[in-house]
Amino acid sequence: IEYLDRVARMLKLLAHPHRLKIVEALDVSGALPVYELMTRLGLAQAPTSQHLNLMRRSGLVEAERRGREIWYDIADRRC
Repeated sequence: IEYLDRVARMLKLLAHPHRLKIVEALDVSGALPVYELMTRLGLAQAPTSQHLNLMRRSGLVEAERRGREIWYDIADRRC
């Protein structure tokens, strides 16, 4: 049951089209800075960051500060 609960939470997280686009962009390109994801999604900084924060808290993506930028990547590519 615990496994199915985790799967259900992940499916719910990915049910949003912007979050699916983020996963697709990171899968194809590897790590990307927030501004690049904003451009690809056509979203402002605030909603892009909100999606990324939710995905980071769930463990789907990881964040790394590089100078003044924060780069995101898929946390575990085996999934």
